[in-house]
Amino acid sequence: MSDWDGWSGEQDQRGRRDDGYGRGSGQAEPEGAQRMRRVQRPGAGPQASRQPQPPQPRQPPRRPAQPPAGPAYVPPQQDGSYSGSGGSYDSGYNTGQVYGGGQPPSGPRGRGPGGPGGPARPAGPAPDWRKRIKIGSIVLVSGLLVTGIGTYFWADSNVRREVDLSKVIERPKEGDCTTYLIVGSDSREGMSAEDKKKLHTGSAEGKRTDSMMILAKCSSGNTMISLPRDSDVEIPSFVGSESGKKFAGTGKRTKLNAAYAQDGPELLVRTVEFNTGLRIDHYAEIGFAGFANIVDALGGVELNIEKGFKDEKSGADFKEGTQTLNGEQSLAYVRTRYAFAESDLQRTKNQQKFLSALASQAATPTTIMNPFRLYPVLGAGLDTLIVDKDMGLWDMGSMFFAMKGISGGDGVSMNMPISGQRGGNLVWDKAKVQQLVQQIQKDEKVTVRGN
Repeated sequence: MSDWDGWSGEQDQRGRRDDGYGRGSGQAEPEGAQRMRRVQRPGAGPQASRQPQPPQPRQPPRRPAQPPAGPAYVPPQQDGSYSGSGGSYDSGYNTGQVYGGGQPPSGPRGRGPGGPGGPARPAGPAPDWRKRIKIGSIVLVSGLLVTGIGTYFWADSNVRREVDLSKVIERPKEGDCTTYLIVGSDSREGMSAEDKKKLHTGSAEGKRTDSMMILAKCSSGNTMISLPRDSDVEIPSFVGSESGKKFAGTGKRTKLNAAYAQDGPELLVRTVEFNTGLRIDHYAEIGFAGFANIVDALGGVELNIEKGFKDEKSGADFKEGTQTLNGEQSLAYVRTRYAFAESDLQRTKNQQKFLSALASQAATPTTIMNPFRLYPVLGAGLDTLIVDKDMGLWDMGSMFFAMKGISGGDGVSMNMPISGQRGGNLVWDKAKVQQLVQQIQKDEKVTVRGN
């Protein structure tokens, strides 16, 4: 007989065969049970398989046991494991995803941070705001520093340093204040025929001084002194700025603007120093076009006109009150003299008033910190501004801030003291001029008042 000889179960006391089913299960015998050939164990011969087996007691069906009452629910940890009094269990997942019962993931409607059924993200460290602010501040300061340096070198390379004060001879001693000779010329350089007509400048060749003033920047207070172009002065000996030849003084008296017409800025500085005894440290000149362009680039200058006036020659037509002047109107305002009884003296007062307002509105954070305003203003000024060879951007900035201070009440503005007239020229009051110069040289508070 072969090893596979069918069923080997024995009958129990009731004559039923024990087929090996129902032991430890919930049912006595599966439906449709089929016979399986028995596999003989190693070492057992055919006789051993035929040994009668003692009857086995019938095991009652085993009912499913009730699950034991476990400990209170412990939510899964972030790495997917469970822990509690009964030990720990690792679900095999590190995402916090749970199948079957248990508490649903956090979030609306059981949705985790990653969406429905998505993995839960582990909580990261809190952001270090101090470090972020520090890094942001460094980046901002570095950007401003680079921009500022770049702007400085750009502007410095475009400054027209054309006046050589080293050619001025027999100069007065240096004082404690820094002095500037500021000149507005009637130069039409860079102006088209349409510009000349629009600005009422005429078409005269060359250039002459249209306004002159001394600005003394002192620790005791700033002082702005207008020099009427019709001032009666003596042109002294000088060295020609182009020829280098020395010209002896004739002692002849003439109008102050004749010195500029004769040999330019160097002779003008020499004449002012000779007739006042005050040393001029820096020279700055701007033409008609540059003046108007600066005002337009700034967006206009707000000015309070105390009394309206009109002048056909300059194109001025102003009403009383506070108003914003554009470039064309500003040029007409500072050039008008025939509409006033005091003529040139009133014009110099208007020039001082306007320049102080211009500097006050230009030297503000809204202009300096705004590149869309700063660069156009600098570009317009640098195109026509002419200075001495020793004047840097720092000196230019000091000049504008000194004018701004005068507008804010930190200083004095006046005309050169006048004692009378000679042949239509305005004669200076020598005693007052001498006292004024001494106070500036010694950096004392200016008490002298002009016309």
